[in-house]
Amino acid sequence: MLRFMPVGDSMTIGSAGEHTWRYRLWRHLYETYGGPFTFVGPREELYDTSSDAPTSYAYAEPDFPRRHLAGWGEGWLHMAPLIGETVRAHRPDVLLVSLGLIDLGFYTNAEQTAQNVRAFVAGAREAAPRIRMVVLPVIPNIRAAADEPFAAQVDLFNVLLAKTVADLDEPRSPLLLASPPEEYDIHADTYDGTHPNASGEHRIAGAFAGAMWEAWGVGQAYAAGTS
Repeated sequence: MLRFMPVGDSMTIGSAGEHTWRYRLWRHLYETYGGPFTFVGPREELYDTSSDAPTSYAYAEPDFPRRHLAGWGEGWLHMAPLIGETVRAHRPDVLLVSLGLIDLGFYTNAEQTAQNVRAFVAGAREAAPRIRMVVLPVIPNIRAAADEPFAAQVDLFNVLLAKTVADLDEPRSPLLLASPPEEYDIHADTYDGTHPNASGEHRIAGAFAGAMWEAWGVGQAYAAGTS
């Protein structure tokens, strides 16, 4: 049984009524992966905008393994201290990580955020020395389109993230940098300039699926719109 754990921020936890990219990826792997697998993690809730808290279970399609480690407003800064104990408790084989936008927006600069990536990787490996990780670059959002210093920090962090992945990748615990979601457009693939709508969910799921297929032969290439 291959055990995946999605780790992320508001784009990964999703809001009440959404499918989430987690569902889109699960559906894709259900159709293309030739063995048993599941999603694991300590949480399964969606974010509820009415209560401003992760209290909803109202998935658009609830019949899938909904477990994750994702939180609205959480970043590398928040996940690095949690990842070791979470990996020990839930025993994932593969971490699917989409973090960084919230860090750069509110908590840490690009260099500090890259240091938290290193702390996260070290914590995960201390708990499970053979764990595999797929990391998604930060997708620039509507703030980056209007705020040049913030956009520069996003760009710098993505450069530092690529360097960090190259530095820390090792055969027994592969660390894989996914390509940015193909043709992602914040005006067409989000509902507010940041959070993915249905097409955005497909594109993010496709980025993770494509990376795992190309590097590890897991599943197949993603066919957007079919999951």
